[in-house]
Amino acid sequence: QVQLVESGGGLVQAGGSLRLSCAASGSGFSTNAMGWYRQAPGKQRDLLANITPGGSTNYKDSVKGRFTISRDNAKKMVYLQMNSLKPEDTAVYYCRSTGRGGIYWGQGTQVTVSS
Repeated sequence: QVQLVESGGGLVQAGGSLRLSCAASGSGFSTNAMGWYRQAPGKQRDLLANITPGGSTNYKDSVKGRFTISRDNAKKMVYLQMNSLKPEDTAVYYCRSTGRGGIYWGQGTQVTVSS
């Protein structure tokens, strides 16, 4: 069983930055792939970035060069550094864990980017 809690969302002006955090509890974190997703109103939930247990990363094209995913296995934390934010980045951002124990989601954190 894995529990995930996101934090760090908020209101920011276009061009600004935010750092999202995802705190994990339970077993298996260091062997789980972790990902950040977002869902805007009326749209599907999209993968933004993921990171393997070994630290390899992959990004959605629209966030490459602006967003950076990282993890700290000792602290059971995953981060998403978001720079050069745009109004179209406004959404609820979710953390996801994928491993042998299954797939788990956090409750989400709202990010709003004003123009």
